[in-house]
Amino acid sequence: MQTKVTLLDGSLFTCTVEKRSRGLQLFEKVCDHVNLLERDYFALCFRDADNNKNWLDPAKEMKKQVRGVPWNFSFNIKFYPPDPTQLSEDITRYFLCLQLRQDIVSGRLPCSFATHTVLGSYTVQSELGDYDPDECGSDYVSELCFAPNQTKEMEEKIMELHKTYRGMTPAEAEMHFLENVKKLSMYGVDLHHAKDSEGVAIMLGVCSSGLLVYRDRLRINRFSWPKILKISYKRNNFYIKIRPGEFDQFESTIGFKLLNHRAAKRLWKVCVEHHSFFRLMSPEETHKKLLSLGSKFRYSGRTQIQSRRASAQISRPAPHFPRCISKRNMMSRSLDGGTHNDDANMGAGLYGASKFIAVSDLITTVTPERRTDEKRAEQGTETTNQRRCIRTLGSPEEELKPQSTISALRRSFLEGGAGGGGMTEWEKRLASSPLRRLDDSPMIEPRLASVTSSVMFLVRMTPEEVEPELLRSHL
Repeated sequence: MQTKVTLLDGSLFTCTVEKRSRGLQLFEKVCDHVNLLERDYFALCFRDADNNKNWLDPAKEMKKQVRGVPWNFSFNIKFYPPDPTQLSEDITRYFLCLQLRQDIVSGRLPCSFATHTVLGSYTVQSELGDYDPDECGSDYVSELCFAPNQTKEMEEKIMELHKTYRGMTPAEAEMHFLENVKKLSMYGVDLHHAKDSEGVAIMLGVCSSGLLVYRDRLRINRFSWPKILKISYKRNNFYIKIRPGEFDQFESTIGFKLLNHRAAKRLWKVCVEHHSFFRLMSPEETHKKLLSLGSKFRYSGRTQIQSRRASAQISRPAPHFPRCISKRNMMSRSLDGGTHNDDANMGAGLYGASKFIAVSDLITTVTPERRTDEKRAEQGTETTNQRRCIRTLGSPEEELKPQSTISALRRSFLEGGAGGGGMTEWEKRLASSPLRRLDDSPMIEPRLASVTSSVMFLVRMTPEEVEPELLRSHL
């Protein structure tokens, strides 16, 4: 059977597998092709006939999973590591950067203007290397994609920052990129459409720490994995059983309605896999019974703890791999200084996979970074000192602390353009933005428990607490 796999750099990998092959066989072929050893964070996904995203189960036959659609897959990050610095190899971090760039460009990972600028500057340093005035024109980053609504102002700020990174290696730039992006509120959140008990449309997000609930672009609740006793589904209903709080005597169950039975099961499986990968020491064993009710699905891969142990034993030399935009620029320059006609389309491959992300997977958000920018823009004081921040970004002190770059950048150009009492650059950009609304507020700001019935309580639990009945078969 002919299969096509879109890789993270936008290139296409084609291979032939038997019709009765399991998903693991195709996955291993892809990982061998890209020379990847830290494979547990990755997986293959496909779109069903209803354009819903499904993860290919490595333990099941492919023909039983992909029905009625061509065998076209995408190679993606499935489990986003909470701390990317714990990945052992540069090639693994590079693939994670490619996935996150797709998430940012597609809108799945919303960022503020300043964050887009800082992350974009590290992307340019990673792909193009040091700034060279002889080879870089006045708009050398205009062909690259950094944000859903990229502007000329953003490109100018990216070039301004990129010029200060001289001597930074691609691996260091990618590490700084990951250190900044992992702090975003929507990092690694897998969103699913649902409704609460009152029929109000919400979004359920699954991540490494637990289950998140969003309503009207706000995160209204968070259920950490230690707080959840059991997850189940029945028909199109999805249920979570919560531990009793400090002043509660009994356990409570919260239900959500999804579009159909398949959507409920898909969400349940994602929760099972995320809990098993991030919380368990080893996968849960499947007990074979003669008569059993409910789904027999169990996560069969390695957990994060097992993956880290295996990564620590990698002894091969650091693999050499081309970075796609750098490869494009090398090929685009002929010996006489001209360019090939088809080179302009080569850069589109990096973010080509983001075009296949369905609109239903996105959530329009107002990020906490944007709220912070708005508050600081209203103050409009000490502009002279703020302008100096942009000139000190290349200093050794800032290179040692890349996480402070975004804050310094905000102070420098988002507030520093007021001049003689006029509008700042941030205010001008907000005034012209079609997304600006008076009721915008940050996503992570929690509402009070009385706002919706799905908000029950918030209790801190220690990671050492066991989960005796978590993720058993559904009702």
